[in-house]
Parts: sequence; structure tokens; C-alpha cells
Amino acid sequence: MRTKTLGGPLLIGGGGGIALYKVCTLVSTWAKTTDPVRVVLTEAAQRFVTPLTFAALARHPTYTDQDFWQPNRSRPLHIELGTWAGVILLAPLTAQTLARLAQGLADDLLTNILLASTVPVVAAPAMNTAMWEQVSVQRNLRLLLEDPRYHLLPPTMGRMACDTVGSGRMAEPEELLAYTQSLFWTQGHRDLIGKRVLISGGGTREPLDPVRFIGNPATGRMALALARACFHRGAEVTLVHAPLTEPVPDFIQAQAVTTSDQMKHALQQAFPACDLLLMNAAVADVRPSQSYPHKLAKADLPSQLALEPVPDILSELVPLRRPHQKIIGFAAQTGDILPPAWAKLHRKGVDALFVNPVDEVDSGFATTHNRGWLLLRTGVSHEFPSAPKLAIAHQILDGLGSI
Repeated sequence: MRTKTLGGPLLIGGGGGIALYKVCTLVSTWAKTTDPVRVVLTEAAQRFVTPLTFAALARHPTYTDQDFWQPNRSRPLHIELGTWAGVILLAPLTAQTLARLAQGLADDLLTNILLASTVPVVAAPAMNTAMWEQVSVQRNLRLLLEDPRYHLLPPTMGRMACDTVGSGRMAEPEELLAYTQSLFWTQGHRDLIGKRVLISGGGTREPLDPVRFIGNPATGRMALALARACFHRGAEVTLVHAPLTEPVPDFIQAQAVTTSDQMKHALQQAFPACDLLLMNAAVADVRPSQSYPHKLAKADLPSQLALEPVPDILSELVPLRRPHQKIIGFAAQTGDILPPAWAKLHRKGVDALFVNPVDEVDSGFATTHNRGWLLLRTGVSHEFPSAPKLAIAHQILDGLGSI
């Protein structure tokens, strides 16, 4: 069985657009790992970022059309690179390259590599809004995406170099990185295509007054990793989130909330339409019995804070599920975490529960990594060693295949 990882030999094809500068960050990040990266630039791309820049960042010479036509090679360069790559990233994908790929044309090194390869491809378009919205461009995009090798990382809204405000900005480097990593993990398989996934994330805040609240250290990083992993596997994703420390990607439908009551209402509204609920939010267990609409003076703060329990959102959603819906709970524990986790799985009536220790390094709140156990209602458990949260998210989704 193939060992699944978030990395491997990455080939980046850069097109002629100002967004190419964003790719420098990705190349630099990838080159600092143990996985190799190679860059191929079109003729137009070299007018925006020089081959020397990418060569320095990748620790390897950059390939251009000039290399393509050199006769002194034992094997054609496009065949060599097409079979070397584990995943190909097209960033930025310009209207010109999109049109050629949609028609199966191959008149330069990059397009020949793509035709000579069978690996998954991340396509990250970037162009002026009017160009992006042209009927011909959207037709070419639909035609390209008929090939299951191609995975679209859609452009975002914002101000572009031409000062146009609209859709067409290429995705940011962190999104390019995450999608590319996911394709190494899944090898391009979209097992969640056609599925609607509802995810809760972040830590709720229960106010005492406008400036004080009862809360927890949850940052929402695990929920964002789950949202990205589900989207990369073909799902339509909705994220209901309490305050986060990082922005939500544009391709995720998001609803921001603050309190447990707001989260409960939002989840109850969205739950009937979902196929899978990942209840990752750190929802408060208690809240102040009285909340004040104005800031209390220090002298007026109660010496003893009266608390009341917060309704259990998950326990209220479980009885509402239909036969096709799956519900996954999450639990943050300390000490001997498995016995209480198994008890919680059966008490809540969920299909699976992911439990992670929050009293260990690189696990739990405000970390880039996580570890834990996925417990299934069938009695099976899977242990996941410490890994980036995106890898943990994919391991959880892989583990749900047996429920």
C-alpha cells in the first residue's frame, strides 16, 4: 500500500502574469523540505520573474523553451519532466495557456509536459475580471475540467494590478501549497465529490459584558484544515465558525458566529442539507448566568461568577439526522484520554469521534500539528501520530470510509 504523504516531486508551470510573484514564496517553502521542486516558465512568464530567481529559490535550474529545443539529451525533456513529477501546479494559469490546454495543443515545453504526463494538476487561474468572465474563457475552463486530472483552485475577489476590483486574483501561496499537498495525499481522487460537508470550528465566547467573556484557546486551525481537505476531495463545504486566527479561504462558504447560541442556530439551519457533519468547534460548556449590555466597572464585577450550562449542540443534532447523514464528534482531552473518549462516543451517539491530547506538545490548541485517535462506533480505532493538521484531516477522512 502506498505511504501517504503531503509531499513529493513538484513541477510548477508558471505563465505570463504578475501573479507569478506569489509562486516565489511557494517554491522557497517547498525547497526547504526534503521534496524536490522544478520550475518551468513560458516565454511570457520570464518577463515577470526571471529564471534565475526561481533557480535560486528551487536550488535547481529553471526550465524554459530554450532547453526544450536542445538536441543533446538522452531522453526528450518533456517526457523526462512529465514522468518525474508527482503533481503539477499551473500558477498562474493564463487565458492563453488555458485555451491551448483545452484544445490539447502542445507548442512549447510546458504544454508538451502536460500532455506527456498523467499526474494530477492544480490549475490556479489569474487574469483581469473581464477576461476571467469572458464566455470563451469559461467555456475553455469547463472543457479543461472535463479531464479529471485537472483540479481548479478558483481565483478570488479583490483588487488586481490593473486596479480592477472583482474576481480574477490568483489564490494566495498558502492555498497553492495546501491544494498541492492534498493532491500528493489523495493522488487526485475526489471521493467526496457531490457531497455537502458541514464543519464547525473555533472557540465560542460567552460574554459577561461587551469586553469580558468565558472562552477557550481554540484557534480554528483544525477546522480550516478539515475544510480544505474536504474541498480538495471534491466536497461542497460550509464552515460555521467562532472567532478564528486565520482567514477562511474564498472557496469555503462560511458563517461567522461568536456565542454557543449563535452557533447552535447556524448549525441547526445548515444541518438538514449536509451529508457529513464534522463537529470540530470548541463550544463552551458553561456561560455567565447574567450578561450585561454595558462594560462593568472593576468595582462592580461580581466576586463570585454565577454560571449556567450551555445546551449540548451535538446531542441535539444527533436525533435529527437522516439515514444517509454521518456525524463526527471531536474531543480535546488530558491524561488517559481513551476511556472517556469511548464513553463520549457512545453517549453522544455519533458515528465516530476524534480525540486528541491537549496537554502534549504539538497537539491541540494553537498548534500547526496534531495527533490523536479516531474512534469508530464499530469499535475500531485508528491512532494518528503527530503530523501537520492537513495530514490529520486527510487521515480522519480516510478513516471514515469504513463507517
